[in-house]
Amino acid sequence: MPPKLGILAGGGELPARVIEACRATGREFYVLAFEGQTDPRIIAETPHAWVRLGAVGETFRLLRGAGVADVVLAGPVKRPNMSDIRPDLHGAKFLAKVGARAFGDDGLLSAVVKEIEEEGFHVIGADEVFAELRTPLGPCGRIVPDVVAAADIARGIEVARTLGRLDVGQAVVVQQGLVLGVEAIEGTDGLLARCARLRREGPGGVLVKVAKPGQERRVDLPTVGVETVAAAAKAGLRGIALEADGSLIIDRSAVARAADEAGLFVVGVAVAS
Repeated sequence: MPPKLGILAGGGELPARVIEACRATGREFYVLAFEGQTDPRIIAETPHAWVRLGAVGETFRLLRGAGVADVVLAGPVKRPNMSDIRPDLHGAKFLAKVGARAFGDDGLLSAVVKEIEEEGFHVIGADEVFAELRTPLGPCGRIVPDVVAAADIARGIEVARTLGRLDVGQAVVVQQGLVLGVEAIEGTDGLLARCARLRREGPGGVLVKVAKPGQERRVDLPTVGVETVAAAAKAGLRGIALEADGSLIIDRSAVARAADEAGLFVVGVAVAS
């Protein structure tokens, strides 16, 4: 049996899927929920504690007290204003050490992973707990991209990789070769809502999500679920393309059903390194 797992639970459905995987395999786990981030319903029947984002020392104390060895960061965390973090002493030292890296998601998360491991824990990816999360190559559902959509996907990969090199975002929406929007601090849902107002006549666009070049692959991989499919359909898109083996699909069978019902494709695509 693998060692006890500490789940640092952000928002969305991913923490629940990791918890389910632990229960299915009998793995011991302990959840740290972040105030203002984690859905209380997900952790109601679990061993857990609440902690604020800036309480870094308290986070490590709770993990050690629970006997945790492995740690997984599951689910997105909305970035607060620096003035709202209220770091404890350990948190203040960490922010001083991170410096300018705190302004980019990947730079910050890489520093977080390093800090956790320097405290004696082993950080693993959510897909190591629940391998079915990892996006396979090919379609997820019955619908596949046509020639126009395939061209938009290729364009989207090119733009998203360039965006990722600047540590800005992981997603882009392309319609008929035109970039309707790129992901920034608003996240994928905000991007889709914005692009719904920008769509053009003719074949709908494609949401493309890929990992950033050189990204720390154990945290913050591009992720989609049923809600993403619904938002893409509402925005008038034709489909979603994800980096195969470099992204996560939450509840693949449910996503496939939702995509088929909405008339969208969801497809895993190869991305050159």
